[in-house]
Amino acid sequence: MLRGLVFAVISAACFGSMAILVKLGYMAGMDGAVMMQLRFTVAVALLLVYLLATSPGMLRISLRDLGKCAFLGLVVYWLQTTCFVNALETIPASTAALVLYGHPMAVTLLASLFLRMRVDRVVVLSLFLVMVGCCLVFYDAFLRAVDPTGLVYALGAMATFSVYLILVQVLLKGLRPLTATFYVMVFAAISFTLSGDIHAWATLDLQQAAISLALGLFPGVVAVTFLYTAIEKIGSAYACIFSSVEPVITLLAAAVFLGEPVVWLQIWGAVLIILGIVVPNLRLRQRAGAE
Repeated sequence: MLRGLVFAVISAACFGSMAILVKLGYMAGMDGAVMMQLRFTVAVALLLVYLLATSPGMLRISLRDLGKCAFLGLVVYWLQTTCFVNALETIPASTAALVLYGHPMAVTLLASLFLRMRVDRVVVLSLFLVMVGCCLVFYDAFLRAVDPTGLVYALGAMATFSVYLILVQVLLKGLRPLTATFYVMVFAAISFTLSGDIHAWATLDLQQAAISLALGLFPGVVAVTFLYTAIEKIGSAYACIFSSVEPVITLLAAAVFLGEPVVWLQIWGAVLIILGIVVPNLRLRQRAGAE
C-alpha cells in the first residue's frame, strides 16, 4: 500500500496545480476549452516522444483496449474536465475544489456497491477526517455567494470524476499505466480540439504557451500516469483517499502564485487531511508487525 500511497500523492500534487494554472490561464486571456485542448495535446506530444525514445512497445494496444480508452477520453474525461473548467469560470477555486473533493466518499460508496470493497471503521474514520479537513481548507467557500450554474458544473465534475475512477479500475485492468495514459489522452485531445479552437496554437503568446506546457506536463502526463498506477496498486477508493492531499497542494500553490492568504482553519484542515491519509497506513503497518 505504501507504493500506492506515494503514487497517489505524486498524482495529487500535480493535479493540485490545475486549478491554479487554469486561473492563471483565464487571467492571461485564455478560454477554458482551449486550455484543456492545449493541455492534452501537449501531454500527448510529450508522452509520445518519451515512449518512442524509451519503450516504443508500450504503444501497442489491442482494438478492445483502444475502444475502452476512446470511451474514457472522448466521453467521460471530456465531460468531467469541461464541468470543472466551466465551474472555475463562474465560482471561486475554493468552492469548486470543495465540491469536487466529495469524490473520495462517492468513490468509496461506488466501490463498496460494485467492486465489493469492504468499508470498515478505519476507512470511515479516514473519510471523515479527509472530508472535515477539506471543509476547513476551503472554509471560505461557505462565506461566499455561489453562482447556481457554477455549482451545478462543480457537482457534475464531482459525480463524473467519481464514475471515471471506478471505470478506470474496471476497464483498464491489465493495461500498462503509460499505455493507458497515452491513449486516453489522445482521445481527450481529440474531443477538446473538436470543442475548442483548432487554430489556438497560432495565437498563443509566450505566457499562454508556458501555461499550456505546464498544464500538459503536471496535471497532464505526470498526474494521470501516477493516478492510473496508484489505482492499479491499491484500487480506486484508496487512491482517492490518498489523493485527498491535493487540496493541501492547491492551498499552498494559491498562496504562493495567486497571493491568497492562509488562515489557521486551513492549516488545521490540512493536518486533518494528512491524518486521514495516514490512518489506513498505520493499520497496515500494525498488521505487518503482527505477522
